[in-house]
Amino acid sequence: MLLMEVLASSATRWPSLYPQSALSNINSKPNCSFNNSTISQVLPFKSMSVRIVDARLWSPLLCARTNANTSHRGCSNSDGSHRRNTLIHPIWRLNRSFSSKFSLFPMSYGCLFKLKCRCSLRKVTSCLDKFRQRVFVPFVAIMLVTSVCVAVNNAPSWALTEENLLFLEAWRTIDRAYIDKTFNGHSWFRYRENVLRNEPMNTREETYNAIRKMLATLDDPFTRFLEPEKFKSLRSGTQGALTGVGLSIGYPTAVDGSTSGLVVISASPGGPASRAGILSGDIIMEINNTSTENMGIYDAAERLQGSEGSPVELTVQSGSEIKHFALTRERVSLNPVKARLCEVPGMGKESYRIGYIKLSSFNQNASDAVKETINTLKSNGVNAFVLDLRDNSGGLFPEGIEIAKIWLKKGVIVYVCDNRGVRDIYDTDGSSAIAASEPLAVLVNKGTASASEILAGALKDNNRAVLFGEPTFGKGKIQSVFQLSDGSGLAVTVARYETPAHTDINKVGVIPDHPLPQSFPKDEEAFCGCLQDPASACYVNRVQLLSR
Repeated sequence: MLLMEVLASSATRWPSLYPQSALSNINSKPNCSFNNSTISQVLPFKSMSVRIVDARLWSPLLCARTNANTSHRGCSNSDGSHRRNTLIHPIWRLNRSFSSKFSLFPMSYGCLFKLKCRCSLRKVTSCLDKFRQRVFVPFVAIMLVTSVCVAVNNAPSWALTEENLLFLEAWRTIDRAYIDKTFNGHSWFRYRENVLRNEPMNTREETYNAIRKMLATLDDPFTRFLEPEKFKSLRSGTQGALTGVGLSIGYPTAVDGSTSGLVVISASPGGPASRAGILSGDIIMEINNTSTENMGIYDAAERLQGSEGSPVELTVQSGSEIKHFALTRERVSLNPVKARLCEVPGMGKESYRIGYIKLSSFNQNASDAVKETINTLKSNGVNAFVLDLRDNSGGLFPEGIEIAKIWLKKGVIVYVCDNRGVRDIYDTDGSSAIAASEPLAVLVNKGTASASEILAGALKDNNRAVLFGEPTFGKGKIQSVFQLSDGSGLAVTVARYETPAHTDINKVGVIPDHPLPQSFPKDEEAFCGCLQDPASACYVNRVQLLSR
């Protein structure tokens, strides 16, 4: 039998996003060849709920046939047997569509079912001419010239609204960019069609809700919708400053032993939260008396931000203790680099000069700031470096790559992978290196996440640095941000990454080579004392710190 099949269109190829129609012959003989599908534009009949699709037949009619029996009268030879059923089924389907969709045109099946099975193109065309005369539709022409004859589109004849188009823009972004091409087991094309038919999108907020519901089907907390203000805030956060309390937050992992709330990844040095004593690993239980148990991290981030000078109250679990904080929002500077030069006594009369670099985020100024700091320290005679990535929750992926190039002569920095394996390899030839030979130690903790983990993993696996501290956060997924036409945006998980040793650190983290003393300071002012005074509780031997 001939099988009528309606295929959803690809948003990348068909901006109009009307459905396509195709007719397939699943029982055709081997010597028959067909085009893969019949694709054409749908022309809506304004006063009637029907659409007709043009079709073309280049091969002989006998190729569009089936050996199945049929009960249609008038399609048999003189002895009554059913030898070939050429074009009868699709034409009958078309006739039935007209008859059922607008009753003001009563039509008979006479012409169609008096066709002989071994009919010629001339007879079929003649029959269609009679059919055209019986049904007067002056501006719709049916051309019988292609592979599979005629296809009918059963989709409703609605026009796309501005809200529909915004939803489709978001749908198309996920379709193109999302890492999981199974879309968490959902038929992505069918989901689009169901939403357009059934989901109310009469206002912008209804459209936003439809987009949020679509993203929720992916079950990916890092793929999320950003209203225009949130999108603007995210962009400003990568450009230099935010107004809030200076917290970077994430979802608790098994390491944290918590099943609810949001975990503090890091507190910006000098910010309101840091001054109040909120630490990495603390759990935020409430924000302004609203529980965070089922709150998304981006909803929480919006609640933490606000106008400068406005108050915000937090309930925080630190270990087994519950604490309450009343904080005042400030404009938190995101200058990503702080530095210090330490002179450490060495063998004989010479002292050892160590350059300490604290990198707090990967905003768009990070790589340039690191280069400038390194050059300044080297001009002051520094012959070893300590790079502190503790409580650095990441940021811009390209900045992480550029900073890795500063320290490496050559080698792979990171493998970017999709579900089919390695997609991209980021490496360096040493042309951007300005500190590739000096001893280097890297400090990490559970607040080290995302781009920081890429950098730490690259330096460790290339034997460029020794890592000290505790396992990192374990965010092994990469997101890209896409702006939509109304100023809103999507953060989309586009890939996962592996370190140069092909280690997938997602939910595991980068494992350091050595621990650090619990009392080892996190600020540049106290750092030098832990290298200079052997009696200090935070003392780390210079030889151990900088050994490869």
